[in-house]
Amino acid sequence: VQLQASGGGLVQAGGSLRLSCAASGGAFRTYNIAWFRQAPGKQRDFVAVIARNGGTTKYADSVKGRFTISRDNAKNTVDLQMNSLKPEDTAVYYCGATRVIWGATMMGEQYIYWGQGTEVTVSS
Repeated sequence: VQLQASGGGLVQAGGSLRLSCAASGGAFRTYNIAWFRQAPGKQRDFVAVIARNGGTTKYADSVKGRFTISRDNAKNTVDLQMNSLKPEDTAVYYCGATRVIWGATMMGEQYIYWGQGTEVTVSS
């Protein structure tokens, strides 16, 4: 499956952005889809994941209550709605796809397909 992330940009603290991950070339609905982010000089960190059927989600503590992940299997897309953005949310955001068991979906090394990344910058 091929993934393409979009929607990044520059926003002031407290603002909102909506990222989108579009998939093609594979059985999209058989994959758990996640968003990870990587700030300059730091490792890639888990942000949120949504299960194959969209019925279950999981979030990093740092984004709970501010970010919402959703998917549309008919359109082969996964979105990440980001509200109340903070400067520490600044990073390149990547979407990834995995068929690993749900308990391992927070681990980046379990993802075999990645989008190219979209940059989010939150100014203070």
